[in-house]
Amino acid sequence: MTTYGWVGVALLVAAGLAILVEGAVAAVWGMGLARRTAKLSERLQAERGLLGADLERLRLAIAETRRLWRPYRIALRWLGHPLTIALLQSYRRRWLLR
Repeated sequence: MTTYGWVGVALLVAAGLAILVEGAVAAVWGMGLARRTAKLSERLQAERGLLGADLERLRLAIAETRRLWRPYRIALRWLGHPLTIALLQSYRRRWLLR
C-alpha cells in the first residue's frame, strides 16, 4: 500500500471519530433539550390550569353583572334608543340657549 493509501485510511478513521464525537455531543444536547422541554410542558400545564380558573371566575362575574343589571334592562334600552337620545340633545340645546 502506498503512502496515499495510508493517508486515506487515516482520514477515514479521523472522519469516523469526528462522527462519533458529533453523535455524542448531539445526544447530550438532545437529552438536555428533552429535560428542558419536559419542565416547560409542566409549567405550561400549570399556567393553563390557572388560566382556566381565571376564565371561569370571569364567566361567573359576567353572569353576576347581567343578573344585577336585569331590572334596569328596559330603562337602558329606552335610554339607548335614537329618538330618546335626540330628545335629550334637544332639551340640552334649549337649556343652553336660555
